[in-house]
Amino acid sequence: MKKVITFIALTVLSACAFSQNKIKFNETWSYVLTGYENEFSADLPITDLCYFSAEINEYGEIPSIPNRETVPPEFNGRVHIVAICESRSLSHFVIDPKYKVSKKIIKTLAEATKDFDGLQIDFELVPKRDAENFKIFLKKLKKAIGKDKMLSVCVPARTKTVQDDVYDYKELSSCADRIFIMAYDQHWATSAPGPVSGMDWCKKIADHALNTIPVEKIIMGLPFYGRSWTEPNFSKAWYNSGINRILGENSALEEVQRTEGIPHFEFKTEITVKGWFDDKESLAARCLMLSEKNIPNAGFWRIGQEDKEFWQILSVPD
Repeated sequence: MKKVITFIALTVLSACAFSQNKIKFNETWSYVLTGYENEFSADLPITDLCYFSAEINEYGEIPSIPNRETVPPEFNGRVHIVAICESRSLSHFVIDPKYKVSKKIIKTLAEATKDFDGLQIDFELVPKRDAENFKIFLKKLKKAIGKDKMLSVCVPARTKTVQDDVYDYKELSSCADRIFIMAYDQHWATSAPGPVSGMDWCKKIADHALNTIPVEKIIMGLPFYGRSWTEPNFSKAWYNSGINRILGENSALEEVQRTEGIPHFEFKTEITVKGWFDDKESLAARCLMLSEKNIPNAGFWRIGQEDKEFWQILSVPD
């Protein structure tokens, strides 16, 4: 099978020549996944480490809490536990105060946060009708964990205010200490090929954030990962007519065989692979842009996926 592979690094020429002065944010956030702790090093220029994750299961329980003691003791920054809920229906029951599970989850998270410096809420599927409940839930959480613990909330990328938005930047910033803006997935697995976080797109998100969130609460989240797409993409469900069509187009009708009476086939064809990714130069350019806009805090998803040389251009406050 022939493959035509095109990978595009988001490299901005001005970043190649930017000064040797390191870029400094007030806060630099990044994530480590449970089971991948070996990818984290205490000497990385990070002020805030997010430990991913405490997942709410289908029973409204959190069966597993990351262990703070697995973080190297020589790390001097803050460590936050990340709570995730990956279901629309479960998100509704977790945050609606009329259900007992909401009170239980708040109590569980508050107890878990005692071993950490903060709690991050990463609920990406909150139903639109639960916008008010989500704010109430966050305010109750903040009260439960106390003033000495930081509450941060993950929100999707927005370039403008969206009507009836569950993740309204201005509204949620009144409920939390930090707003982590996930400025990535501009292009995703099933979209047309393109950057995970284009420069112009990222600028628009930063401008919208500056107009809606108190600046000290903004964390601009940037991607370390890349994506690839194949053309044509045969990985999908097919109508019978579609199967016959692609077999015909690839002269593969005679390749059909049967196993246990079920027809199957295999053929070779030319595939074009297109990919977009970030390297140290494109990441530096994006960070420089944020710094020039006086965005005080940046975050990165996630440790282990990055161009290792990128860390050399960042520094943390003394």
